[in-house]
Amino acid sequence: MKTDIVIVGCGVSGLYCALNLPRDKQILIITKSDLTSSDSFLAQGGICMLKSPEDYDSFFQDTLRAGHYENNRESVDIMIRSSRDVIRDLIGYGVEFAMADGKLCFTREGAHSTNRILYHEDITGEEITSKLLAQVKKLENVTLWEYTQMVDLLEEEDGCGGIIARDREGRLFPIQARQTMLACGGIGGLFLHSTNFPHLTGDGLAVCLKHGVRLQNPDYIQIHPTTLYTGRSKERQFLISESVRGEGALLYNQAGERFVNELLPRDLLTQKIYEQMEKDQTPCVWLDMRPIGEETLRKHFPHILERCQQEGYDPLSERVPIVPAQHYFMGGIWVDRYSRTSMNRLYAAGETSCNGVHGANRLASNSLLESLVFAKRAALHMTAQEQNTPEEKTLGEPVWNPEAYRDSRKLEEEYKTIVLREMNPPSGIPLWPFGQN
Repeated sequence: MKTDIVIVGCGVSGLYCALNLPRDKQILIITKSDLTSSDSFLAQGGICMLKSPEDYDSFFQDTLRAGHYENNRESVDIMIRSSRDVIRDLIGYGVEFAMADGKLCFTREGAHSTNRILYHEDITGEEITSKLLAQVKKLENVTLWEYTQMVDLLEEEDGCGGIIARDREGRLFPIQARQTMLACGGIGGLFLHSTNFPHLTGDGLAVCLKHGVRLQNPDYIQIHPTTLYTGRSKERQFLISESVRGEGALLYNQAGERFVNELLPRDLLTQKIYEQMEKDQTPCVWLDMRPIGEETLRKHFPHILERCQQEGYDPLSERVPIVPAQHYFMGGIWVDRYSRTSMNRLYAAGETSCNGVHGANRLASNSLLESLVFAKRAALHMTAQEQNTPEEKTLGEPVWNPEAYRDSRKLEEEYKTIVLREMNPPSGIPLWPFGQN
């Protein structure tokens, strides 16, 4: 099969990229699972926006401070200055953010010095991603394929020539493309406790490692401090948004005592929680949402309230048990300001990429914004590249060996092993059994 552009992944990066590409280009978007099983759908808290020019310095410093000043400052600047245009686009696509008296409402999360986060109840990611998906489905030049997995890149003399894919029936086939975008998400499926979908196992990293494409900071793995503790290990952890603590929720140890500043950056708060769990010899600590107030809980966090109640805990009348879990990957495939990788005609955006915005630790609610900003920049650069590429340039016959990918289980284990070896994940965070061999 041949197409102009192939996009691997249908989260916000893949979808927003497609929306910003020319309508005369044939675009194929593939996803490893169904169209709604991307981590973009799971984002609860919100999306940051530069409220006014006066907030720039504060926003910039908050991002750097959370990232332990290991951020790429140019990338941070691009993200912040692009935020208002992105939000304008989203509203134009039908995204509905919380409003009061005709004005956007802003909330605050850990490590932010002011309220600058737009939100839609406690399902902001679902609101944004579903509206982008609805817009993409209207485009006649875009084809969406579910349950189609990338198993390798097609490498040509002048760069990436597309991908090799496997469909739900196990059939292998090449997808040749003039431009390729990797927007295939994070690495949560490599961990026993994660807020991510389990099918997200770092496929983009694996194929890039195989082809010598540069990675950056593969050991920068973020653990979210507050996920609902159920005692059940082999399932996706339910995240309790940082916004809950931003609105006043408090953390307690086994003795019913507060032990930490709840608005610390995620990595520092996670460390304090682990220390308290070790001290108390308990599998969790407790989060009290009652200081938020029943009205705000029901209005701002209805889905968190509902899920806790389903698990037998009522945040309106008691504390709920929480435990840290793997949540986000700050490292990834190295990209420049235009989301170009080190391989010609190969781009990457979203959690699978690393443009340096997040440094060593992501500031809350910067992920959706960063993904959108750099997906659009990729689309605009692809467009310019396509305009400068002769139309008569043809894709030759792909060179690939189907037998190398026939054993899907063996290939999956091989890819997971090389990714984990490169990442060197932090001690104390349990991996799936294959990662312990």
